[in-house]
Amino acid sequence: MNDKLMSRFSARKNEDGTDYWSVYDISTGLPAVVNGAILDALGMEEADDLADLLNAQYTRRGGTTPWNAAGSLTKP
Repeated sequence: MNDKLMSRFSARKNEDGTDYWSVYDISTGLPAVVNGAILDALGMEEADDLADLLNAQYTRRGGTTPWNAAGSLTKP
């Protein structure tokens, strides 16, 4: 990941004994939700790429996220 990006999202291996990964919102400690979809049960590369994309968007927005009323990240 690019070190110049603000890091709010992180890819983590699930602790359920599977090979799945999730994207977590570091500020809440919960899995990230984008447009109603929980970013869970992903492959390692997919989770890492999604965390990078979310962090890039977060950086471009100056450290803010476009949250909807349900607490999910919405399309810009």
